Amino acid sequence: MNYTRFKKFKYGGNVKEKEIKESVKDRYSKIATGEEQTCSCCSGSPDIMEQAKAAGYTVDEIKSIPEEAIFGLGCGNPTALAEINEGETVLDLGSGGGIDVFLAANKVGENGKVVGVDMTEEMVQTAVKNAERGNYTNVEFKLGEIENLPLEDNSIDLIISNCVINLTPDKLVAYREAFRVLKPGGRILVSDLVTLGDLPDEIRRSFSAWSACVGGAVKKEEYLNIIKKAGFSAVEIIGSHYFTEPRMDVRLEGKILSIEVKANK
Repeated sequence: MNYTRFKKFKYGGNVKEKEIKESVKDRYSKIATGEEQTCSCCSGSPDIMEQAKAAGYTVDEIKSIPEEAIFGLGCGNPTALAEINEGETVLDLGSGGGIDVFLAANKVGENGKVVGVDMTEEMVQTAVKNAERGNYTNVEFKLGEIENLPLEDNSIDLIISNCVINLTPDKLVAYREAFRVLKPGGRILVSDLVTLGDLPDEIRRSFSAWSACVGGAVKKEEYLNIIKKAGFSAVEIIGSHYFTEPRMDVRLEGKILSIEVKANK
């Protein structure tokens, strides 16, 4: 994959973070509207359904939700590992078209609720339409950033996320926000990308590498320490596999790991 370089790379401060966010938002806006079809945060095949299966979704799961909710994004299937219970309130960080929200909604039932938060207006609009198509009454989609969640303290039983937290330049703030909105005893199950070793500076400085979930990935141990520093306990990797994508830079082969992490408040 060829990466677009930052026009002016600025170390530290809010300028670089703002530029990264705008680049990511632009990419996912185009995916939501169909303007861009390129695989992002996915694994292997350019076919959307094959991408979803490669990420860990079963055929039955794919058939149980609106087809328009499936963009082939993600690096795992957090809903399969999260032990979602009927009646719970679940939050999906970076909900996209709603794939994980709808799968979770099928599990929490009529007495439960699933909230999806996404910073891309076009994605939220798409997800709302998908909820209407699927006649979901136990879901809600909110426009917002994972570093500043539009939710009350101690209001969520379970947080899931699928290849999203690596997109933020400030992962500690995102995990502290997750900790804030979780009820005491609440839990997280996150699928995300981490690195095994250092990445080339060129990739770290690339907008397109960030929006492809690679540029913002940090070392595995650093990632786990961030979760612990945010206040979580019992932090554990419960699954992992090497990550690949079409036309992947050879310098990244064997260096990107997709992990499923669970932790408790």
